[in-house]
Amino acid sequence: MVGALLFLGLSGCATNPVTGDQNFVMLSEDSELQIGRTNHPKIIAEYGRYEDEALQAYVQSVGDKLAAVSHRDDLVYRFTVLDSPVINAFALPGGYIYITRGLMAYLNSEAELAAVLGHEIGHVTARHGVRQQSAAQAASLGYTLGAILFPELRGAGSQNVFNILGGALLSGYGREHELESDRLGAEYLAKSGYTPKAMIDVISVLKDQATFAEAEAKKQGRDYQGYHGLFASHPDNDTRLQQVVGEADKYAQSQNGVVKRDVYLQRIAGMTFGDSEDQGIRSANRFYHLPMRFALAFPQDWHINNNPDSLQAIAPQGKAYMQMGASDINRKQTPQQFIQQRLKVDDLRSGRSLNNHGLEGYTGITEHQNKPLRLAVVYIRDRAFIFFGTSENSREFNDYDPHFLEAINSLHGLRDDEIELARELKLELVKVGSGDSYASWARNSRISNSSIQQLRLLNADYPNGELKSGQTAKRVR
Repeated sequence: MVGALLFLGLSGCATNPVTGDQNFVMLSEDSELQIGRTNHPKIIAEYGRYEDEALQAYVQSVGDKLAAVSHRDDLVYRFTVLDSPVINAFALPGGYIYITRGLMAYLNSEAELAAVLGHEIGHVTARHGVRQQSAAQAASLGYTLGAILFPELRGAGSQNVFNILGGALLSGYGREHELESDRLGAEYLAKSGYTPKAMIDVISVLKDQATFAEAEAKKQGRDYQGYHGLFASHPDNDTRLQQVVGEADKYAQSQNGVVKRDVYLQRIAGMTFGDSEDQGIRSANRFYHLPMRFALAFPQDWHINNNPDSLQAIAPQGKAYMQMGASDINRKQTPQQFIQQRLKVDDLRSGRSLNNHGLEGYTGITEHQNKPLRLAVVYIRDRAFIFFGTSENSREFNDYDPHFLEAINSLHGLRDDEIELARELKLELVKVGSGDSYASWARNSRISNSSIQQLRLLNADYPNGELKSGQTAKRVR
């Protein structure tokens, strides 16, 4: 196996555009560019492109400054703002770079935007995606060749050990790539006139986000998966980070690099915050969907996740869980028949019809993974809304079942007086007055889930900062 990997290493080396060193790769540059071209439409289809051409052009212009001083300035870079509230940025091989409006909302200067884009450019210039894919392919091929040469490696135990070792190898490979992208991003910041310190500022923003999100997840009894890059590779080595960012000072054009706080804030003023109207709007424990014209309420203090194809509601400490999805009705059948024929569930007990808000429905209890499950189907026009509700502990199901039924019974067609509540939230810039505070802003905010802390996060005041009279701050309206 070692010999096979050595053979692969000798036959798959290419010059690293950044370091000039020889790196193991199994893809040509043409193949690398093809990966980007092929997958770019898929990314747009999954996330959606944010429909603000002025903002798209602004982000492209900032990215172009950095790309022009990068190690692969011969590539055509495309910078796209994705219509997603998720806090993320990432790159495809070949110069396709993405940042979500969710992340942009929490940045506070053009230099911070440049830091994020510079980090992602670093992944492209150092060919990280291709190198990691090559390493994964080599690991898999290495095991296959080894199993042919050494039959004792074919057992499940050997495969599991190999998977563990390969996963650890690739994980370490990824951490080194992230640190290298931090270094390259800081270098590109300095060379294009921005302050390299913006890299540290962005990491501070993202670490605050991670601390907040992890605490929220813990309250709901779920795992937290954070943003892939920047600080993700630095659980305990901030000294290394400071060092690699500090190295960029030698490229700085002046002692005081460009920050452009006000310019950036003006650019994102009016940007959608949180859910879009197309996705539906969460407001406290309520949910409003304007295109599909429905609304409902979940139990107080439950966390609502708005996914592209479903709504999820999680009780505190993750003790209970609900999910709702919608599907087209294709046959003229009752909700009970829909459950039996479409969902293939014919063992409902305690079944009964529903008729709330003039809507036809049916509900009952079935079993799923040896746990009781509340199942319901409610019709609105030509769609069936399908609900599932269960508890972490089967003994507590009866305690939570009334909450499941209450949420199911709250489903109704969107009323005229709810249309404004179904409008998406927008960022606005406010000059802070003497009577303003995060608490007062939160009382008048439609932000769902910890509105005070989210407002603090927007303005780099997390966890205990307060508004200062006279400053320009971001608010959500």
